[in-house]
Amino acid sequence: MSFTVSSLPLEPFAPLFALDDAALAERGMLRVVADAPFAFPCRVTLDDAAPGESLILLNHEHQAADTPFRSHYAIYVREAAQAPASTTDVLPPALRRRLLSLRGFDASGMLRDADVVEGSAAEPVIERMLADPGVAYLHAHYAKPGCYAARIDRAA
Repeated sequence: MSFTVSSLPLEPFAPLFALDDAALAERGMLRVVADAPFAFPCRVTLDDAAPGESLILLNHEHQAADTPFRSHYAIYVREAAQAPASTTDVLPPALRRRLLSLRGFDASGMLRDADVVEGSAAEPVIERMLADPGVAYLHAHYAKPGCYAARIDRAA
């Protein structure tokens, strides 16, 4: 089964980079500078920031369904992000190199399936989960910190 991985859109986050650190702090956000490779995965580019790159660390509601599975957590967004990322039938770099928790939700936002898999071996698990007609979409999370990574849908 063909699938598409989609990042968060850039538009809601772009204005944040014009704010100073005090204004970010008032919103519960923090400007950070990547200090190690492969440690700061951006939710817009779906790749890691390089050391020295500026990012905003913020809390984001990624599962807005009015169910017990409603969820929000910390995410990074790179200042250098230019456009949202999307891939078909392959995981983007930041997901491919990490242990993932995949969560399958039905159309009303209730959890129907979940699994943990290395990103480099995730495609068959994604295909299996999306083969269930009761699963409307998947969320990929970085399994170790537990934070949201990207949405996965059946490809059109």
